[in-house]
Amino acid sequence: MQEFRRTGELKDITSYPVWLQQVVRDTALAKARVVDHELFALMRDAQLPLAVMQRFLVGVWPTIEQFPRFMAMNLKKTGYGGGRGQEMARSYLMHNIRVEQSHAKHWVEWARAAGLTLEDLQRGEDMESLHALAHWCWHVSDHASLPVAIAATNYAVEGATGEWSCVVCSKPDYAASLPEAVRGPATRWLRVHAEYDDTHPWEALDIVATLLGHAPSAADIDAVRRAVRSSYGYMAMALDGAMRALEHGVFDETACNASTLGELAAA
Repeated sequence: MQEFRRTGELKDITSYPVWLQQVVRDTALAKARVVDHELFALMRDAQLPLAVMQRFLVGVWPTIEQFPRFMAMNLKKTGYGGGRGQEMARSYLMHNIRVEQSHAKHWVEWARAAGLTLEDLQRGEDMESLHALAHWCWHVSDHASLPVAIAATNYAVEGATGEWSCVVCSKPDYAASLPEAVRGPATRWLRVHAEYDDTHPWEALDIVATLLGHAPSAADIDAVRRAVRSSYGYMAMALDGAMRALEHGVFDETACNASTLGELAAA
């Protein structure tokens, strides 16, 4: 294997092997379908119907709750003395498993602000299109090689998540629409991801490049490309599935509905 050792800036795509730059370009449209999804634009503008917000929060919950497990499954693929790439992956995963464990708590607080309980999140039904993302993350973490699995989860899923979180936080409208009493805990998940995940997916990309080197086989490159594209595809499927709540009628109530959240704040 032609070893890769990054010398350029972490967040400069030209710092990475040509083949990986091409993978990022090849999957850019699929990623844009997630980041630019109507659901996040409506959320940003505090115009997302409450039914859609609730369906989104319930449907994506399994991915949020299980994400540390996906990372632990990948950690099992590393071993001491397995090379620089494995050492990087081991350190990255061990640190970030602890970080990800707190994110589920933040998601629960966000859900409370939309009128949902933990039991509601755990009981989610009729959510096949949304739960497919969690099933995919589990499958790729269980069956794929370490670089492919990290590309699918820590690069693709977390990278797109950081970007759509930035979209929602790019205007104050959504946060300002929430009662002050719940605003902090209700937006903590969004704020953490809009800031924290800025370098996280780039670190994952660095690990993928280090594990596979400058000139991996065509099969390895294709596996990474397909995994990244699949992650974006399942994310978009989840968002489309959440928006299907609109098929049951037009909702005047939005996710920032003051009456609903006012009752929560007073509880």
